[in-house]
Amino acid sequence: MKQIITTLTSIILLASCHSSAEQKKKNIPTDNVPVKLMELNAGSSSNTIQLSGLLSTENQSELGFKIGGIIESVKVKEGDFVKKGSLLATLQLTEINTQVQQAKLGLEKAERDFQRAEHLYHDSVATLEHFQNAKTALEVSKQQFANANFNKQYASIYAPADGIVAKKLGSEGEIIAPGSPVLLLTETGAGNRWILKAGVSDRHWAALKIGDKATINLDATPTLTLEGVVSKKAPFADPVSGTFPIEILVNIQKIQPAIGMFAKASIQVTAKNSSYQIPYSALLEANGMEASVFVTNDMKTAQRVTIKLESIKDNFAQVSEGLAGYKYLIVSGSPYLTDNSKITVTQ
Repeated sequence: MKQIITTLTSIILLASCHSSAEQKKKNIPTDNVPVKLMELNAGSSSNTIQLSGLLSTENQSELGFKIGGIIESVKVKEGDFVKKGSLLATLQLTEINTQVQQAKLGLEKAERDFQRAEHLYHDSVATLEHFQNAKTALEVSKQQFANANFNKQYASIYAPADGIVAKKLGSEGEIIAPGSPVLLLTETGAGNRWILKAGVSDRHWAALKIGDKATINLDATPTLTLEGVVSKKAPFADPVSGTFPIEILVNIQKIQPAIGMFAKASIQVTAKNSSYQIPYSALLEANGMEASVFVTNDMKTAQRVTIKLESIKDNFAQVSEGLAGYKYLIVSGSPYLTDNSKITVTQ
């Protein structure tokens, strides 16, 4: 008996729900749906991009040896301050000195051969061709000797400017290839400008322009606000982080920051592309930065379109794509609409 009562109760509840749903369905207008419209006017959007990065100077030098060999000494450590002209690293000179000595002996022999050929030519014993060949051999030997001395000169690394050793890439005893960097020097001399290096998303990279103004705060001096401008946008993504590198030129005023200080920046960006500000309530089925809305041109038929959102703030959405070419946005009555629904505009 108890089971029968329970079953009857369930049937009554289901019937009631079905009746209620049917009643609601009957109340939904299917033709000439009353709606309210908003005229669509494009304008430029202003955004603030927040980012963080590390402080550095504009000029960095990768220092290495012109020729390959075994590193004999690296006289500095990471973080050391160095003066212009300071000796930073050297190669073992045994092999290089041998090459210089060989070139010198070759030059001496070429000089003797040339003098002999010259005397024989003037005495009409040697031919002009023999004399010219001896002269050419002498010039080649001179160039080989000069080249060997030049290589010996660049078997040592000297600081090209005042700066800080940002990174040590080679150590004593290592065999290094020609041109491979041994030290990374961040220049700090007079005239070197300070920059903030950071990475941004592709969307922010596209919105940024060279010359956009920024405000910068260093963690080391939180009460001090510095001014800066965007000075560089890399045309490629960093393969590790996937972000796009940018540089902000910073006016450090009278402070003397350290290389690698952490800083935060706020950049005011004015996007070039036209955008629309619409009520958040007009959005349908938002998914991430995409959503749907209803629009109309003739004020008689509704059309559903997909839009891309730029930002959402204070019950308004900034739309970057999807509304161009449409005159009116439907802001009321959207839940009762389908694509191509007939509408009636109300006040």
